[in-house]
Amino acid sequence: MSNNFFDRKQGFFDRWAPNYDIIFTTPFYQAVHKRMLTYADFPADGYVLDLGCGTGKLFQRLGKLYPKLTGTGLDLSPEMIAQAQTKNIHGDRFHFSLGNAEAQPFRDNTFDVAFNTISFLHYPNPETVLTEVWRVLKPGGKFYLADFGKGELIQGQAVPFSPGGIRFYSRDERTKMGDQVNFFMMAHHYLMFGVLLTIWQKPVS
Repeated sequence: MSNNFFDRKQGFFDRWAPNYDIIFTTPFYQAVHKRMLTYADFPADGYVLDLGCGTGKLFQRLGKLYPKLTGTGLDLSPEMIAQAQTKNIHGDRFHFSLGNAEAQPFRDNTFDVAFNTISFLHYPNPETVLTEVWRVLKPGGKFYLADFGKGELIQGQAVPFSPGGIRFYSRDERTKMGDQVNFFMMAHHYLMFGVLLTIWQKPVS
């Protein structure tokens, strides 16, 4: 995928970032995060990746629930990262990095758990992103993907919402993508309003 594609995506979210938490996204994301975490199982003192972290809402919640948890958020948009840093209420427990989900700036076997909330639909090469998540997770680490699922409430595949459009994947499609990168598919859970949670685990060996 060309740099122009990612430049256009970055510009789209840079423009949205200052008002991102003012509109519907705040209550919606809070509800999705709350329901997603009822299915989450990870070390209370672990190291967490929030992929496509946006303004850092997930870490605001996780930091309160798990006082010993630390983590890094990754986002393509400098303005989203700036918003997340400004709104970070947990000090140096959580950091935010600029980067592309397809080429994550982390070492192999770094994180105990990874989360991705309503961001996967923007990725032009989802298998590449899954490969990178698999790489940066520790053996036995889990990946929680919460995004609109095709066939839950949404029937179409691609929607021209942002540059390059957005894409939705069914339970079977998610399972197959995970299989291709050696993820073990643990479960699918319907959360709300068409949002489907898929849980993968990186094999221990």
